[in-house]
Amino acid sequence: MRRLVAAPLVAFSLLLVVVAPAFACGGLIGPNGAVNLLRTTTLAAYHNGVEHYVTAFQFAGGGGAFGSITPLPGIPSSVVRGGDWTLQRLVRETDPPSPTLLFAGLARDSAQVLQQVRIDALDITILKGGGAAIGLWAKQHGFRLPPDAPEVLDFYANRSPIFMAASFDADAAAARGQSVGDGTPVHITIPTDNPWVPLRILALGKAASETVQADVYLLTDRKPAMLPDPSGLLASRGVKLTHSEAASSSLLADLRSDKGMSWVPQRAWLTKIAIDAKASDLRFDLAIDASGAGSPSLRDAGFAPFGPMKAPPQQISLWLLLLIGVALAFGAVGWLTAVAGGGIRRPLAGA
Repeated sequence: MRRLVAAPLVAFSLLLVVVAPAFACGGLIGPNGAVNLLRTTTLAAYHNGVEHYVTAFQFAGGGGAFGSITPLPGIPSSVVRGGDWTLQRLVRETDPPSPTLLFAGLARDSAQVLQQVRIDALDITILKGGGAAIGLWAKQHGFRLPPDAPEVLDFYANRSPIFMAASFDADAAAARGQSVGDGTPVHITIPTDNPWVPLRILALGKAASETVQADVYLLTDRKPAMLPDPSGLLASRGVKLTHSEAASSSLLADLRSDKGMSWVPQRAWLTKIAIDAKASDLRFDLAIDASGAGSPSLRDAGFAPFGPMKAPPQQISLWLLLLIGVALAFGAVGWLTAVAGGGIRRPLAGA
């Protein structure tokens, strides 16, 4: 392992580079619609049946309130302030230095508030509801969502009705003495069968040609299987596997020493997926099989049921080729069986 020393400010600039307070793997909403979200970093770790989701807001100056809506795979058992250096340490391990939407009439049901937590200048609310109900709640609480919000919220609500809404008050951050570049890490603990990372939400409010950039770290007991496979054809469309190896003992020791990270095991597998893709290509999420058995959920990835959502062209092509191959194989077997059994006869002359 490469041991490197980086100034905290440099490490954090690599971690989250934004033009406004940013939340990793969530759709940012500001007073005038979606806030431009540049590169983000998040950790999705899975151990003993629990997903630990760690991400951060960064205070970048200015005033007013900013919000974020993030889909979750289940109801969190806890939402607390994250450690002070977990994300920075992961970055150092793998990347050393060298329009207003109205939801009127969409749903009568209200979103159910499950939890509310205040962390520094963040007000975090865990919600349960359908896409329309979440959108209506957001509108009633001062969020102004972009035109693609109904489709994206429905995309997630059809699989998991749990969302996290986070409101970041830059004025409150300044009043607390937070300086530009200071971050507020958030650690969400979610009991679930398998970890899952929302990716499509990162393209919320972006034009099709705009670029989405993010770094996703996975920490699992074994080498995970993923869908889509970032080491396959998808890499050519901006979702690449850039790190996959057993986590070093020094990394794990450093992570365990951070606040709330004592659960980190003695051995683990570290994976990093770098995203640098067009918003129009990011129409899926990252499904994970932490056992490494190679059977991540099509549903978690957003590929089933299909509905209005379309899978990436490569994914469709692979499935079509597989289906065609199976059909041809069965056809060939049937033909050979018929020939062997005398089941194929030539037509009689004049017939």
